[in-house]
Order: sequence, then C-alpha cells, then structure tokens
Amino acid sequence: MREQKEHIEQIYYNNKRGEVQFDLLSMSELFARKDLTTSIHSAQQINFYMLLVITNGIGTHTIDFTDYSYQKGTILSIRKDQIHRFHHSDADGYLLLFTDDFLLSYFEKTEVTRGLKLFNDFITSPVTQLTNSEYEDLLKYINDIEQEYKLVNDTYSLDIISCLLAILFRKLFRVKSRNNRLSATKKYLNEFLQFQELVEKRCLNSKKVQTYADEMAISTKTLNNITQQIIHKSAKQFIDETVIIQIKRLLVNTSYSIKEIAFKAGFDEATNLFKFFKRHTSVTPDQFRQANQ
Repeated sequence: MREQKEHIEQIYYNNKRGEVQFDLLSMSELFARKDLTTSIHSAQQINFYMLLVITNGIGTHTIDFTDYSYQKGTILSIRKDQIHRFHHSDADGYLLLFTDDFLLSYFEKTEVTRGLKLFNDFITSPVTQLTNSEYEDLLKYINDIEQEYKLVNDTYSLDIISCLLAILFRKLFRVKSRNNRLSATKKYLNEFLQFQELVEKRCLNSKKVQTYADEMAISTKTLNNITQQIIHKSAKQFIDETVIIQIKRLLVNTSYSIKEIAFKAGFDEATNLFKFFKRHTSVTPDQFRQANQ
C-alpha cells in the first residue's frame, strides 16, 4: 500500500503473503514489479527495516541524503523512517525486509536491541563491505533463508528464518567489530536508544536538552555522559543533527515554503531557521532544496 503525503513517497510494509512480517526478494524482482504506483527510483520513506545485500554489479544508493557506492559484497542497512532511493543500475542483490512486529515476535529482547543497533546509523555506518570469504559465508545463510521462505514455507519456517537472521546479524556484528565500524560500548546503550527515540519524535517541537533529561528522569550531565559514551557527541549536538535531518526531509520532499517549514520546525521566524540551517550545513535552505531536486 502506498500513500502520497505532499512529495514524500510513504512506503508501508505490504507482504503479498498476508500477515507475514518478513519478506525476501531480489532487486531484479522488485524492479520488474508492475504494481508499483510510482517510480522505484524516487525518494521513499519506509516504515520497516531493509537489509540490502549486493550480489553483483556496481551502483549507488542514497540514504538520508547521503550517496553510498556499492559493489558485490556490499551490505546496506536502512532503518524504519529513513528516506532512501534506488538509482538506475544493472546491479542485483537480495532485499531482506522485516517489521518491528517480526522482531518482537521472534526475537528475545536482547536480540531485538542487538538487531536495531545494526540499523542505527548513529552507532555504525549503514554500509558494510565484505571480503570474499565473509561474503560467501553470509550468502549461505541468505540462501538458507530463501529456501525456507520460498520453497519450504511450512509452520516451522518463520522460526527457522528468525534463527538464521539472528546468526546473520551476529556475523555482521563480527565483521563490523573487526573493522572498528561498530561501537563496542554496551554501557548506556539502552538509555541512548530511549533518548534517540524521544528526539526523533519530538525534536521539531523541543530542542532543549533539559526537556529530554526530565522525560528520562536523569540530569543533563548524565544525558551528556550517555551520548558521549555512545556517539562521542554532546546531547545538544545529537538533537541539532536530528533536527537538520528532519528539516532536510521537509525541504526535499514537500512543497512547503521556507516560512512554513520554519513554523513546522519550531522556529518563530524564517530567518532563525535560515541561520540554524546554514550554521550546521554551510548552505541555505533554498540552496539545499535546489541542489536536491
């Protein structure tokens, strides 16, 4: 199901198998689908998680306004609510799609946290490049998942798929840890994820550290310790960066005027939005909009 809201193409999870909250398909299968109401190459905001595993070819994929190059053995992780875009390419690969409900139904709580950490671009890069041996190793699990999902598909399949997916996550964690691409810090992780969720929901209405510290029943000093431990930034830096991402989404994917965006982003005057945006991006809102249309 697709719903157009302003210029944002909202993509909601829709599995043709019904209520199953997991799906696996190839890029070529996706591109060949006839039921898509808009171009697959337009910007899309998804409400599920996507793991994109490139099996051949080269290309580029955009995640929240950043272009990432890929080749065989590249894995891209895209989390819920991010805006992404496929570019024209002759590459192929697997897409593993799943929802929050799938994780909560088939994973233990600690495994859910681990899985979401893999998709958290504030903790680790959304791009992982595998060596040939790492790629062949992970591909075996993906092939097993495909076998269960498309060929076996019995009452045991989803349980087996969730187990294979959990192993796949752990394999990716190992690769990222070896390459120093994943924070090994466990202390404060749950608190940071709570803070992140609050900020992403409310940052356009509240940009003050004190507001979130009060919500979490901790001091602003403790909140800053949390963000420094996990992402090596202050709580205010994190809030401002999240606000910038939200403003960019409004600039590129809606027809709102700068004045309207300023109001939606919690600024009294458009000039305050202008100053805030340019201070953090070195370009004006108009310049960013023009460059990304």
